Amino acid sequence: MESQSYVLRDIPHEERPRERMMQNGASALSHAELLAILIRTGTANESAVRVAERLLKQVGNIRHLVDMSVEEMTQIKGIGPTKAIQLKAGIELGRRLSRASLNETVTIRKPADAADLLMEELRYLQKEHFVCLFLNTKNHVLHQETLSMGSLNASIVHPREVFRAAIKYSSASVICAHNHPSGDPTPSPEDIQLTQRLMEAGQLIGIEVLDHLVIGDRKYISLKEQGLM
Repeated sequence: MESQSYVLRDIPHEERPRERMMQNGASALSHAELLAILIRTGTANESAVRVAERLLKQVGNIRHLVDMSVEEMTQIKGIGPTKAIQLKAGIELGRRLSRASLNETVTIRKPADAADLLMEELRYLQKEHFVCLFLNTKNHVLHQETLSMGSLNASIVHPREVFRAAIKYSSASVICAHNHPSGDPTPSPEDIQLTQRLMEAGQLIGIEVLDHLVIGDRKYISLKEQGLM
């Protein structure tokens, strides 16, 4: 209950993030202050700002919040299920805004277009995520779907999963992508082998695999551009 916790109104005025945001704008706030606004209340001994600071210290880098589950967040003292859900909702809104397009229809004309669409979503993740963009005959994106989440260094996906989804969305072609948590987008031998398997399956089904992108930190490699497919 609020009466039993250290709430934002209990801390000095100059440290209250909501008031600072009203006076100075959101850009003036620290990471911890922005998180504190979402957390809202602290514990019996700590303000929401202090809880947020502990959260950031524990994860090491704000980008690691993206990959935290609700269950992992609730392991941190002062963050229960409700607060964790509020944080996840805020993070998800940020992710969606980062990849939002001014136009409802996104057209992929070159590898950089696909990389721009996926970069902010994938570059922070601490596990490999295998994502597909399903396109129509005009290379408009019909749907985006994450088909696999792997370990720290391996993402496992079977061609049937890719083409089951491609058929579901009536796709003419597919662009595949996955991230390297290390930040280095250099394709591994396994990445190249998987791409070959996907291409072969696509040829049989009649749905072309246009490219496979490996996403690093602010950089990517297109296997198509590299002549690896």
